[in-house]
Amino acid sequence: MICAAVTYVIKPGHEEEAAELFRTLTQHTRAEPGCRMYLAHRSTTDPRRFFLYEQYADQAALDAHRAAPHFERYVKEGLFPITESRTPELFEPLTD
Repeated sequence: MICAAVTYVIKPGHEEEAAELFRTLTQHTRAEPGCRMYLAHRSTTDPRRFFLYEQYADQAALDAHRAAPHFERYVKEGLFPITESRTPELFEPLTD
């Protein structure tokens, strides 16, 4: 299993657009065969800050997610242009 933890800070004025993109992306991503968990969060103190917690069966499943048409549409074409900063980190479990 591989876990991705990604923090986004969205450009001012695009907070609701980002929230909707994350909601839509969540629906599509959860349907992927290798996705074990995909959960988008929004900060309770900063409406521009979002956090994604993702789990995939393996690196191949994460790669398939990043190659999916919905990733292109909602992340690369949707979120990236309205993102001020993005901090991704990958993790592996210590035990199964």
